[in-house]
Amino acid sequence: MPFPEQRPRRLRINENIRRMVRENSLSVDDLVYPVFVCHGSGQSFPIDSMPGIYRYSVDMLLRELEEIVKLKIPAILPFGLPAQKDEAGSGAYAEDGIIQQAVRAVKREYPDLTVITDLCLCEYTDHGHCGIILDNYVMNDPTLELLARTAVSHAAAGADIIAPSDMMDGRVGAIRTALDKNGYVNIPVMAYSAKYCSAFYGPFRDAADSAPKFGDRRSYQMDPANSDEALREVRLDIEEGADIVMVKPALAYMDIIRRVRDEFGFPVAAYNVSGEYSMVKAAANNGWVDEKRIVMEILTGIKRAGADIVITYHAREAAKWLQD
Repeated sequence: MPFPEQRPRRLRINENIRRMVRENSLSVDDLVYPVFVCHGSGQSFPIDSMPGIYRYSVDMLLRELEEIVKLKIPAILPFGLPAQKDEAGSGAYAEDGIIQQAVRAVKREYPDLTVITDLCLCEYTDHGHCGIILDNYVMNDPTLELLARTAVSHAAAGADIIAPSDMMDGRVGAIRTALDKNGYVNIPVMAYSAKYCSAFYGPFRDAADSAPKFGDRRSYQMDPANSDEALREVRLDIEEGADIVMVKPALAYMDIIRRVRDEFGFPVAAYNVSGEYSMVKAAANNGWVDEKRIVMEILTGIKRAGADIVITYHAREAAKWLQD
């Protein structure tokens, strides 16, 4: 057989040519940095299961965000650790709740930094589930009322985007209605539309103290075996008024990101979650992988799969590497 006329290696011969024909690129504009915030002052606690990530009091969070702003990372996603928990998760919608305090402080200090608030009750309930419990079952419709109340409180504090992550049926519609009724018609909703019941959330539950006290979340988060179901969930959220849809986790669900992108052509976020982050950190700390190369490969892969927005604990390091 004759030597092929086409020689693909011609377009790989040097860095400039590779850059010119590159199909996908990662930018700092794509990144969202998740942070953990707690009550008190002068607090900065390392999270053992997430090397390099800390729980910050509001004053220390503001110091941390100075670098984030300088790096031009456009948005943060804060998660709150309340001082007290109860069965109704009242800290989630309290006017002086930890997220409400943090959002007000961040928007005063860094008005141009976009603040996306995660909307769930699991960090605030004493049972660790994402809604109201009756007979060991998470009740859907009563939970919607609390989620809507929480959304309005976040918007009142100054949140730029509301991101419901609870996976209750109908929550996007309930939140959209509540926001509009209270005058927040211009606040977008970023829905965790395809959120799987994943083992990759372990370090986050340690960081946010949000592990369920009984059972698990399989009755409301998605079965990892399912793909078509994700499209149904995304379609429902769009119909209810979602402005951005999300797939979570990212690495084991690249196919879902691509299917959502191809099916809907809607803005897609992907959450590169805590377990994905911690595995890379552990391997890098042991010298088993080149951290910079593997992180940039992962984040580029998430973009290649179809994500417009990548939520990642690697955001700070990635932003620095992108400047190199």
